[in-house]
Amino acid sequence: MKDYKVLKNSYFDSVTLMSTSVSLKKELGFKDLVMLMGTDMNKEMIKSVGLYHIDIDSAEPNDLILAAEFDQEIKDWSNLVIERLSAKTKKSDEGTSVYRSIHQAFDAIAPNIAVISVPGIYAAHEAYKALEHGLHVMLFSDNVSVEDEIQLKKIAVEKDLLVMGPDCGTAIIGGIGLCFTNQVSRGSIGLVAASGTGLQEVTVIIDRFKGGITHAIGVGGRDLSEAVGGMMMLKGIDALDQDLDTKVIVLISKPPHPTVLEKIISRLKHITKPVVVCLLDSKHEVDIKNVHVVSNLTDAAIKALELTGLKTPDLTQIDDELLHVIQKEKALFKPTQSKIKGLFCGGTLTAEALSILRPHVKDLTSNVAKKEVEKMKNPLVSSGHNLVDLGDDIFTLGKPHPMIEPTIRLERILHEAKLPETAVLLLDFELGLGSHEDPIGVTLEALKEAQDIAKKEQRHLSIVAYVCGTDKDAQNLASSEERLKSLGILVAKTNAHAALIAAKLVEGVKS
Repeated sequence: MKDYKVLKNSYFDSVTLMSTSVSLKKELGFKDLVMLMGTDMNKEMIKSVGLYHIDIDSAEPNDLILAAEFDQEIKDWSNLVIERLSAKTKKSDEGTSVYRSIHQAFDAIAPNIAVISVPGIYAAHEAYKALEHGLHVMLFSDNVSVEDEIQLKKIAVEKDLLVMGPDCGTAIIGGIGLCFTNQVSRGSIGLVAASGTGLQEVTVIIDRFKGGITHAIGVGGRDLSEAVGGMMMLKGIDALDQDLDTKVIVLISKPPHPTVLEKIISRLKHITKPVVVCLLDSKHEVDIKNVHVVSNLTDAAIKALELTGLKTPDLTQIDDELLHVIQKEKALFKPTQSKIKGLFCGGTLTAEALSILRPHVKDLTSNVAKKEVEKMKNPLVSSGHNLVDLGDDIFTLGKPHPMIEPTIRLERILHEAKLPETAVLLLDFELGLGSHEDPIGVTLEALKEAQDIAKKEQRHLSIVAYVCGTDKDAQNLASSEERLKSLGILVAKTNAHAALIAAKLVEGVKS
């Protein structure tokens, strides 16, 4: 049974809708529930998941579409959904002032930054208005055209402002975390990154070893493309160079376009502060005295800490104690078991794991791979060594990102556990602002069931996990790790460490 409702002039932001849909679906017993604003793109999305009805065509972008499927009728289901949505919005707004436009907010509180999270077709317009008011912009929205991005960033450069994004999910400005961030200490290290989880990974490692952050500037994934030209990466470098509190600068990105890399190198020649450059999956060398090039996120954090006079242990070492545990686990594998199955919430963490595992594992594929030979033919189908970014659009169509709602990973965990070839499950968990309130808690039952599935078939399933977070995060790093360890899960020090543990587990195992 299916039913539909279009509520006129009922705007809710996408994060609220997506996070609430999952809990309501489970709580009220829906077979499926989609809650989206009435943009053309969202209407197409509803068609793709089989919940379309002709009445939906009348929806405008400011109208809320509810589409539901259930085995048994749920009386007044649409009213129940609206009550829960309204209650959640009211609770989040308690003690805060609500403004209906950038103009109102500017007149009332004189802000210096605007965080924009509206449908992509409106996002650029709101960003233009913010820049007109002299505000820095964090553009969380995606589906903003490249042409708009270029124009917005040109205006920002002219006005000496930042445009972080579009599709920018992480930033820390003056100690204040925006969107998806971890609670980290203030300090002397500043970062500019075209990566959300990459930025989070480096900042939490820095925090763990008594370092601190001045600013962490996200620039959006397209900033280092040839078309955009790295405008905000360059602007961010200049901003941190001029910031008196920033003593060390860290740059994080997947390999930029060669023309953009040339611009960055040229700019770094004029920076006197120490700079750490982390270009994931790149072996490019920079011959500048104060510039230090590393190839993974762990090494970026270690080098930044070292440059501020702080030391760390070897964060990727597999010591004798851990090696002994690994050997015991390997001895329990059946002859059929030889494959690593990586199920990631963080896209950059997936890419880093791919880079690290490549020298150790043959025929490795991923949906984040750039090399044609490494691309998964179908991310929905598991075969061989796979590293899957579950934040890919193919998994999040009409659903929340797995960092917001990690339960979308549970079914895939159980599927991989049933495959006779699976030896290792490789997982990441992100704590902090914006992430699920307890990503470990909602996953533990599935992990235990996955272990039981293998055990019933007289197989042993090794699970390797990394938790990206700090003890200052509401979800708490130490307790999160301990709950994983209670199931016999191997908990890594960093994402890179987790990948190396996984590699060691299948080393010498015949495929």
